[in-house]
Amino acid sequence: MMTLIRGGTVINADRAFRADVLCEGDKIMAVGENLDAPAGATIVDAGGQYVMPGGIDTHTHMQLPFMGTVTADDFFTGTAAGLAGGTTTIMDFVIPNPQQSLLEAFNTWRGWAEKSAGDYTFHVAVTWWDQSVHEEMGVLVRDHGVNSFKHFMAYKNAIMADDETLVKSFRRSLELGAIPTVHAENGELVYQLQQELLAKGIRGVEAHPLSRPPEVEAEAANRAIAIANVLGTPVYIVHVSCAESLEAITRARAKGQRVYGEALAGHLVIDDSVYRHPDPEFARAHVMSPPFRSSHHQQALWQGLRGGNLHTTATDHCTFCAEQKAAGKDDFTRIPNGCGGVEERMAVVWDAGVNTGLLTPSEFVKVTSTNAAQIFNIYPRKGVIQVGADADIVVWDPEGTRTISAATQHSKGGFNVFEGRTVRGIPTHTIAAGKLVFERGELRAEPGAGRHIERPAFTATVA
Repeated sequence: MMTLIRGGTVINADRAFRADVLCEGDKIMAVGENLDAPAGATIVDAGGQYVMPGGIDTHTHMQLPFMGTVTADDFFTGTAAGLAGGTTTIMDFVIPNPQQSLLEAFNTWRGWAEKSAGDYTFHVAVTWWDQSVHEEMGVLVRDHGVNSFKHFMAYKNAIMADDETLVKSFRRSLELGAIPTVHAENGELVYQLQQELLAKGIRGVEAHPLSRPPEVEAEAANRAIAIANVLGTPVYIVHVSCAESLEAITRARAKGQRVYGEALAGHLVIDDSVYRHPDPEFARAHVMSPPFRSSHHQQALWQGLRGGNLHTTATDHCTFCAEQKAAGKDDFTRIPNGCGGVEERMAVVWDAGVNTGLLTPSEFVKVTSTNAAQIFNIYPRKGVIQVGADADIVVWDPEGTRTISAATQHSKGGFNVFEGRTVRGIPTHTIAAGKLVFERGELRAEPGAGRHIERPAFTATVA
């Protein structure tokens, strides 16, 4: 199986250049001008278009059991939607229940993911602590290609990690050559604010952002960064949504600390007015944590991406239908948290970032693919157009347009937080592991075509 992408401009994180790209099997075999087309090769005409590494979404939740229900997108529908939007690899989360074996949970998620249409890899959450967790973290790194561990500082009485767990897990991650990642919200403070709002009779969606103000996120981000600094481990802060958290990351990085930040496409373009919408169903559909913020915070996040203190863009793709969200119609704390976006992320970031001059095309590649591959140690297998890399490629029409709508999306859930937004800059072709899986609106996703991507530890020896 050979594919020749002809006549485009290759955009990597470091430079742009005119070149054809030849793929054989699941690898890129040649990059250069005027390449000959082998007999039987599929020809993709990229004239007037960009040829970029397939997107890597560092934060998704497919088929997630959460808040008494399960997300609408499973690993097939979710990864297929990603392919339609130019994302060829997702990084999903194994989330053990408290007291559950990490390996047991990992094997469960691996089973669910066998139907994936695109490549996938896992962060594993540490939701409790004893000696067995210490040991299983080592097994996951050594035998299963896991090099990142997630810590929820939110969700009291469920999966929240206390400070003891954070310290012990961060230390163990450092020993193993893995990177700890954190959902930074002070779970105790969120819980107390929720109870106060309910006691005052404020039970609607408008209470959700009131219970999770920026200060709640900033406190947790500062605490995680301080713990990482004392222990000497790097740390990755997921879904940074506010200026105060970005300031904490920026201060630490200015002092030489290895802190990485992730921004969600939704947080970059959607503001908190959605929680005051007159239609409760519309408002509930936007409930996620951290919540959407005011435009002041959006501007800060763009500055963080542009200035190099935020490194990746993701979605936190976690879809629920209207009936599932309605579980919280009389109590905002019962609304399943989560929104979609895996199909729209790249187009939204291009339109709002590149088209406005906030990002260059190469910076776009950095924050949608290359930085993720480098931070999580799968570069140069992923995140670059070069010989020997995986043939995960998106052909991008910078002048193409699409009006985003739930009516035309491939994702499940029946709602789209970017509904009605017209974006300029869209994928025309997606190649995943050397196969043409999306061509000018036609999705050819196949269940089970995706591969589990193991990510090596950052040190040579794993205890």
